[in-house]
Amino acid sequence: MRPLARPALVAALATVAISAHPAERQMQGVRFALSFPPERSALPLDGRMLLMLSVDSTAEPRFQINDGYNTQLIFGIDVEGLAPGAEAIIDASIFGYPVKSLAALPPGRYWVQGLLNRYETFHRADGHVVKLPPDKGEGQQWNRKPGNLYSRPRAVYVDPKRDETIRIVLDQEIPPIPDPPETKYVKHERIQSKLLSDFWGRPMYLGAHVLLPEGFDTHPQARYPLVVFHGHFPYTMGGWRETPPDPNLPCEYSERFRLDCYNRIQQEYAYQFYKDWTGPNFPRVLLIEIQHPTPYYDDSYAVNSANNGPYGDAIMYELIPYIERKYRGIGQGYARFTFGGSTGGWEAMAVQVFYPDEFNGAWIACPDPIDFRAFTVVNIYQDTNAYYYPSRWKRTPRPGYRDWLGQIRATLEEMNHRELVLGSRGRSGEQWDIWQAVYSPVGPDGYPKPIWDKLTGKIDRSVAEYWRENYDLSYILRRDWKTLGPKLKGKLHIYVGDMDNYYLNNAVYLVEEFLESTSDPYYDGEIDYGDRAEHCWNGDHTRPNAYSRLRYPQMFIPRIMDQIRKNHPPNPDTLSWRY
Repeated sequence: MRPLARPALVAALATVAISAHPAERQMQGVRFALSFPPERSALPLDGRMLLMLSVDSTAEPRFQINDGYNTQLIFGIDVEGLAPGAEAIIDASIFGYPVKSLAALPPGRYWVQGLLNRYETFHRADGHVVKLPPDKGEGQQWNRKPGNLYSRPRAVYVDPKRDETIRIVLDQEIPPIPDPPETKYVKHERIQSKLLSDFWGRPMYLGAHVLLPEGFDTHPQARYPLVVFHGHFPYTMGGWRETPPDPNLPCEYSERFRLDCYNRIQQEYAYQFYKDWTGPNFPRVLLIEIQHPTPYYDDSYAVNSANNGPYGDAIMYELIPYIERKYRGIGQGYARFTFGGSTGGWEAMAVQVFYPDEFNGAWIACPDPIDFRAFTVVNIYQDTNAYYYPSRWKRTPRPGYRDWLGQIRATLEEMNHRELVLGSRGRSGEQWDIWQAVYSPVGPDGYPKPIWDKLTGKIDRSVAEYWRENYDLSYILRRDWKTLGPKLKGKLHIYVGDMDNYYLNNAVYLVEEFLESTSDPYYDGEIDYGDRAEHCWNGDHTRPNAYSRLRYPQMFIPRIMDQIRKNHPPNPDTLSWRY
């Protein structure tokens, strides 16, 4: 799951005048007319037109939309074939977050900004034609996506009752993202996937950042185990730095961890990883982080999906063999391992379950819901509404995000309504929509069939049943333990804080209940909880989350070595890579 965002600082903002055409004065209330000039595109465009308003001038409004208390305002509409100079109108009838209508906006001075998240048309192999935002190297971040059009923030006095039109011209374009640099240790790979290209009807690519072991060039006969570090879209190898920390780096406060100068701490730990990795006693393995963004999110969840396509098979049978061939991987299941946290935790468990012979162990930290009876705080099989607890007389909202003391920062309804503003038909590029895109069947319109009504929270039981049979990892373990159990013995290691911000520990309790009851064979793995630990606790009882999250490889790769010693075929390669 993506953490709550904190706005970035920007330069000073400008001011815009207000005008209204006579023909528009018959409309009641304030409205915004958003357009783009011909020099930004000579052709009509499809996409999601977003209007943002903020009372905070320290950051662009596009960087101030989040699930936290400090969120600012956003409204959105779909546009199809919007011609250059034509105006998309956002008025009081358009749904917004967290204020649902411009009519409820308090009069005052706001910084306003428009942005068009551009869509492209995909002709999929299943016969559906869909319009979606392709990734442009940024990991499905609508406010940073290259090619998206936006306006400079402008100061405007807004009175929702005044009959006027505020015009906004999207005359700016987000520039391309440069390729990350390579070093002696860090390599970047990108391949065209036949499986995904066939599904999406256009060339589709998979990428990977490869961290080579010390001595890779001087030991040409060595072949190495492969470790897959699952997580969100990485621009380059995460948590890695080959030079000492910058002593002049200005301090940045981490609201999430309540730590000053956290950016300096990150540099220190990244440099320590480099020193550990290249030191004489660190295990020599290939470590990779995968880039697999889809038109729905910053990654695919590493499984085959009716809406996303065969990402599981494409990673397992196209990308990983390519990496192993090029960088001398051992290329057998006993020498492949995976770990990750949050989204990466779910992925680590999923690939171990769906490809049990291809991996020899999964270290699963703070996983996204692994039992849909506890889909955070919703039982999708029994509950009728995702947003409110059942009651005849009360309307108690379900929480979506808490801190370690149980203080609620956002409700589940609020989080989903933010996504609804960002994109219709599950196209927000955000967390709840990607779960739906991965787990749901294809709807009649070619988009993911909703698990619940995004506006009201009413659950579709037929979709829930599809989720259970195909992606509820706990249910699949219970259903198939007779065949899966012998292949998974000793391979599942799960860690979560008992005050996870997104209530992810609830699902782990249910999985633990089953795994501890197993026999013939007993699962023989590990489940551990961090006392009062938030998202994303990963099994380290000696450090707070803020620090342990920067040490995944140092924590798990030594345990991977123990797993090879315990579980390997006859005559494995255990010598060529031990130097």
